[in-house]
Amino acid sequence: MKTALKHLLLAAAALAISASANAGETLDRVMGKKAMVVATNSGWPPQSFLDDSNELVGFDIDVSKEVAKRLGVDVSFETPDWATLTGGRWQGRYDLGVGSVTPTKPRAQVIDFAAIYYYSPYVYVLHKDSAAKTVADLNGKVIGVETATTSEDFIRRQLEIDAPGLPPIEYKVEPGDVRTFADSMLPFDDLRLGDGVRLDAVIAPEQTAENAIKNGYPLRILDGEYAFREPLVVIAEKGDAEWTAKVGETIAAMKEDGTLGQLTTKWYGKDYSAD
Repeated sequence: MKTALKHLLLAAAALAISASANAGETLDRVMGKKAMVVATNSGWPPQSFLDDSNELVGFDIDVSKEVAKRLGVDVSFETPDWATLTGGRWQGRYDLGVGSVTPTKPRAQVIDFAAIYYYSPYVYVLHKDSAAKTVADLNGKVIGVETATTSEDFIRRQLEIDAPGLPPIEYKVEPGDVRTFADSMLPFDDLRLGDGVRLDAVIAPEQTAENAIKNGYPLRILDGEYAFREPLVVIAEKGDAEWTAKVGETIAAMKEDGTLGQLTTKWYGKDYSAD
């Protein structure tokens, strides 16, 4: 009995040491190297995109740089596909994800949500020549969305946002067809060809739609009603509560001192950071 008990105690001690070694792995890696790798997008203006000098810029890029500055580390960026960014199991390739990710229930199973850093309304976008005046006018129409995003979940009536205090999602459109695109700007490229040529409408973040219109796309936003509103979160690989808490504290400080409000206003023309 004594020998068996001794073996059990040794096994428990080994497990405790192993757990301790794994705790804070990302935090230890970032602070040890004084460097942070952020996963983000490369073709989603104004959130994150390549400018004329082929430099990655945008709201999410500025947020990432500010987080790194407050942590006292350098920052570099990787641009995996969306499914990889939101799918977890990064195996240490990225330390943080700053890509305007919505906290949905399926994503909560594979990634950690460090903090909500701003909120985004989604809108119905039409060609400027569209006769549609209400959401009901889009019933039976061809709707374009970026694949594997909340806009696709919404139009397919499968959206489950994992955040407290949000009103229930209302589904008011019965599409005739849903067409998905691998990039956030590709639906707009089809819609700009003309009303009903390939698409009748696109569902997308208000910021993205306004940026497309600002850049000359012959589009307009359907007045009077959002499709839905969503919080956006900074994400981290599961398993490092210390790192997630550290990032969450940093984001909270940025919200408290007005930095996030300034950055949303810089890139979107209004403050989307308020809870």
